Amino acid sequence: MRQLIVLSAFLAISLYSSAQNQLYNIKNSEISFFSKGPIADIAAKNTKTSSVINVDNRELVVRIPIAQFQFKNRLMQQHFNETYLESEKFPYATFKGKINELINFSKSGTYNLSASGTLNIHGVDQERTIKGKLIIDENNLNLDAKFEVLLIDHKINIPKFVFKKIAEKIAVTASFNYIPNKK
Repeated sequence: MRQLIVLSAFLAISLYSSAQNQLYNIKNSEISFFSKGPIADIAAKNTKTSSVINVDNRELVVRIPIAQFQFKNRLMQQHFNETYLESEKFPYATFKGKINELINFSKSGTYNLSASGTLNIHGVDQERTIKGKLIIDENNLNLDAKFEVLLIDHKINIPKFVFKKIAEKIAVTASFNYIPNKK
């Protein structure tokens, strides 16, 4: 009986807390990467990202399904998933952080911002600060960011026979459109 009372109190507090927070969920997303290699350029795009922004405490969470990156070359896509990112073993890349700037999310405008947190790719956490631009327009939030990922930082190994084909630094571009969470 006591456990039931404790559980009920916990649920009530959780529901009250979540009711107080204004969440924005992703409506549309596009995240892409580009690697300018000495022999071949590598590019892929993913539109299946999920993300939430809590505008009350400025928390930001992004979850990217690795196997959803689409390449023009199917063989590149296969190598990306099987050899480099090992998407069966590490199915998601994530970013969990907090927007550093105090932004009035109820005021339309364009804001330069940064978010500090943990970027996890290939099962390896890296503390990062990622800069971006936020456009607030009525009930929509549009977040754009560009940053680089070093393969070595996330223990992504490149076989020696293709090492000269792939750049060690990957340029990432993200564009997310958020709408208010319907309660």
